[in-house]
Amino acid sequence: MAQRALTHRGKGAVSVAGTKDDAHGEIDLSIVVPIFNEEDNIEALVAELTNALAPTGRRYEILAIDDGSSDGSIDKLRRAAELDPHVHVIRFRRNFGQTAAFTAGFDYSRGEWVVTIDADLQNDPADIPKLLDKAEEGYDIVSGWRVKRQDALIMRKLPSRAANWLIGKVTGVAIHDYGCSLKVYHREVIKNIHLYGELHRFVPAVASSLGIRVAEMPVNHRARTAGVSKYSGFYKTIKRATKVFLDLLTVRFLLSYSTRPIHVFGVLGLLCTLSGIGIGGYLAALKLVYGAQIGERPLLLLSVLLVMVGVQLITMGLLGELMVRTYHESQGKIYSAMFFYQMIFAIAGVLFYAWLMAALPTMTVLGIAGSVLLLCALIDFLLPALIFPIKQKTYL
Repeated sequence: MAQRALTHRGKGAVSVAGTKDDAHGEIDLSIVVPIFNEEDNIEALVAELTNALAPTGRRYEILAIDDGSSDGSIDKLRRAAELDPHVHVIRFRRNFGQTAAFTAGFDYSRGEWVVTIDADLQNDPADIPKLLDKAEEGYDIVSGWRVKRQDALIMRKLPSRAANWLIGKVTGVAIHDYGCSLKVYHREVIKNIHLYGELHRFVPAVASSLGIRVAEMPVNHRARTAGVSKYSGFYKTIKRATKVFLDLLTVRFLLSYSTRPIHVFGVLGLLCTLSGIGIGGYLAALKLVYGAQIGERPLLLLSVLLVMVGVQLITMGLLGELMVRTYHESQGKIYSAMFFYQMIFAIAGVLFYAWLMAALPTMTVLGIAGSVLLLCALIDFLLPALIFPIKQKTYL
C-alpha cells in the first residue's frame, strides 16, 4: 500500500511511515488525537477507536500527533501504524502544546468530518457515532458535554464551570463544556480558521463568526486509569486559568473588533484626549482668571500625558485600520469604505490640538475661546466617525 509521509510545516515535525488506505478515494471521517507521554494508553485507545468506528461503515483515518513525548509513545504509535492501515502518525521534535497538535491534525485531515479526542481514555470513543449522527442533522460543530465529570472538584470542576460561564457570556456562544476535547467539526469549519497560542478550546467561539451552527450532547467521561494528568496541581491550575483568561480577551477582540480596531483604540484615545483637554482647560482658567502658578502642578503633567497617550492610541487605531484594509484588499475583499474626508479631518484635528497646546500660554482669552469652539466642532464631527460604525460596503 502507498506510504503517506507526514511532515508538518513550521512545527518541527518529522515524518513517520504510515500506510494510506483508500489512496484514490475520499475519507468520511478523520480522528485527530494529540498525544504527550501516553504510552500506557495508546494500544487501548486505538482498539477502542477501531471498535467504535468500524461498525459505522464510514471510511476513516486516525491522525495521532506525538507532541514531543519523552516516553515510549512514539514506539507504540509506530507499531500501531504498522498494524493498522487507518493509523497515521505525525511527530513533533519537541513539545509545542495541544493547539499546535490540533492544527497539525487539521492540516493533514482528509475527512468530511473531523473529530478531536484526548488520548487519556477519559473521553469515550463509543460516543463518536452519536456525535456524528447529531452533526448530520445540520450542525457544523457538535461539542461533547461531560455531565458526570470524573475529576477533582476543587482543582478541575469548579474552575472549569466558572471558565465555561465566563466564556459563554463574553463570546455569546453558550456551551457548558468548552474544555471537552471530544468534538465533531465539519471540514469547512476547521479549514477556515487558524489556531495559535492556546485557542484550541475556543474553536466554537472563533468559528461563530462564520455563521456556523453549534450543538451540544452529553458524553461519557471516565476516570483516568493509566498515565499522569498534565493539568493536576495548584500551580498548573492557576497557570491554565491565566492562559484561558488572556486567550478569552484575544477571542473577544477578534470576534468584535478584528475588522474595526479604530473602534477600540479610537474610543480609548478620545477619552484620554478629552480628559487631558478638560484638565488643561481647568488649569488655563486658573492661570488666566486667578493668576495661579500652574507650572509645578502635577495636573499639568497629567494633562500633557493624557493628550499624548490619546494621540498615540488614535494613531494605533488608524494604523490598525490600514493594516486590516490592506489584508482584506489583498484577499480580494473590501470590508469597509472609509471616506477620505474623515481621514483628513481626523489628522487636522490632531494637528490643530497640538498647535493649540503649544500656543496656549501666549494666546488671548478671545483667541482661546475661538480655538476651543473650533476644536469642539472638530470633535463633534469626529465622534460619530470614530465611535459609531462607519458606512460599510461588504463583498464576501
